[in-house]
Amino acid sequence: MSWEISSIYLAIIGLEVFFSNYQHKKLYTWRETVINFFLSFLNGALDLAIRGLYLVLLTFVFQFHLFDIGQPVIYWVLLFILVDFQFYWLHRLEHFCRIFWAAHVTHHSAEHMNLTVGVRASLMRPLYDFVFFIPIAFIGFKPIDIFLIYSISQIWAMFLHTEMVGKLGWVEYVFVTPSHHRVHHASNARYIDKNMGMVLIVWDRLFGTFQRELSPEEYEPIRYGLAKPMKDSNLFTVIFHEWINIAKDVRKKDLSWTEKFLYVFGPPGWTHEKRR
Repeated sequence: MSWEISSIYLAIIGLEVFFSNYQHKKLYTWRETVINFFLSFLNGALDLAIRGLYLVLLTFVFQFHLFDIGQPVIYWVLLFILVDFQFYWLHRLEHFCRIFWAAHVTHHSAEHMNLTVGVRASLMRPLYDFVFFIPIAFIGFKPIDIFLIYSISQIWAMFLHTEMVGKLGWVEYVFVTPSHHRVHHASNARYIDKNMGMVLIVWDRLFGTFQRELSPEEYEPIRYGLAKPMKDSNLFTVIFHEWINIAKDVRKKDLSWTEKFLYVFGPPGWTHEKRR
């Protein structure tokens, strides 16, 4: 983030802290907040270190692009839609393939919902997220423009992590809102793996992953964090606990190669006991 955006972000966090304390809502803990910012630093450092490599790759792909889109309005609107569409499938893969969930689970392990969770980034996402943008470069969009739209969209997504904003009327039908994203971070059975979009909620509505936030009269209160909470919340565990669990599962006795494969690439929660 630029200095200006970072300053605005920190100021809004300060307001959220003030008003949440004023309303006696426990939205922050020191331990979780420090981990959130440290994960953001690690993610940003890795992303910066390898961004040049995938910029070179996307530039290479762009040499063979299929179309030249000369009309600027059409170019930018279509680019935004394509980036958001590709992110939906990236995010969905992270929830339905365990090896990608092992990277993404870091973001979901926070047990509170506040603006600092927006920067509780997966340390390993920079190693693979750019792959989803290769088709966009091949269609005919410049890599630097792809990164720009992706960065702007991430800023929108960052501000979705709050309990201080209620439902937003007609906006809820088109865009991802804090209400939608609270559902996404919930560990309640009805809410798990819902609302994968980054800016547009239309992909969830089209592809069956949408769930509105239900009122207390309709359903139980939201529980944040993981369905199976971590035993410890130190930084090492937050980053690597699911990778360790995968290794343990693959080493179980009397597993077929198919079962080993599914422990790595199957959906999170899959076990060979259910299969047999």
